[in-house]
Amino acid sequence: MQNDGSDLFIIVLLGFFLMVVMVSFIVIMVVYHRQRQIKNQQKVREIQAEYEKTVLNVEKELREDILAYVGRELHDNVGQLLSLAKMNLSSSKPEKVSEGKVMVNEIIHEVRALSKTLNLDWVEAISLEEFIQRELKKLESADFCKVAFHQSGNALQLDKDKKLVLIRIIQESINNAIKHAQPNLIEISVDTDQSQSVIRVQDDGKGFDDTLQSSGLGIYNLKNRMATIGGEMLLHSVPGKGTEIKLILPNQKA
Repeated sequence: MQNDGSDLFIIVLLGFFLMVVMVSFIVIMVVYHRQRQIKNQQKVREIQAEYEKTVLNVEKELREDILAYVGRELHDNVGQLLSLAKMNLSSSKPEKVSEGKVMVNEIIHEVRALSKTLNLDWVEAISLEEFIQRELKKLESADFCKVAFHQSGNALQLDKDKKLVLIRIIQESINNAIKHAQPNLIEISVDTDQSQSVIRVQDDGKGFDDTLQSSGLGIYNLKNRMATIGGEMLLHSVPGKGTEIKLILPNQKA
């Protein structure tokens, strides 16, 4: 009888011990899972905050560029037209006065066009492909270098904020080629399939040693901005053989 009582006590003790172990394990797992949830939520908030910060910085930079452009246009274009219109309207010759009136209408048109550029709502009204072609036409009109644009697949479907970030990255990529590469050709292609979109900005300019790119803050900023919209930026350059920047963005519907 004593052995039976001892065995029962041992069984109960082992059962209690196992129950304590299981409860402890469950508590540990719940606490661990909760901590992971908190960390994940914090990481999501940090990513969202970085994304919003990136968008705000991009909007600020674009507005600063637009203001600089408007300033140049007012000084070089509208200012000149106003001076000519004033001279013609002050003339005693009817044909000169008529020319002056035409110039006034032209000035009104120019000022209205400039006022529209100050508002970033134009981003929603233009596709990324149209924006790229517009930027390339500016280079072509300035006789800076030859340009080429290629597109395959459907047009990119992007919300305004992501489009803003991409626009800024593409602008910076083009500006870097203009400032540093001395290219004869700048070529941009947009390739879209069911899973992703790939934008390539290529030039045939001087190139550089891309193993040293980590020291360039500009490249780092472009890569970081691409990461905030869920994409990736790859850069390949060879001295004397030009540079290729590849922007890879998973499709929103994928």
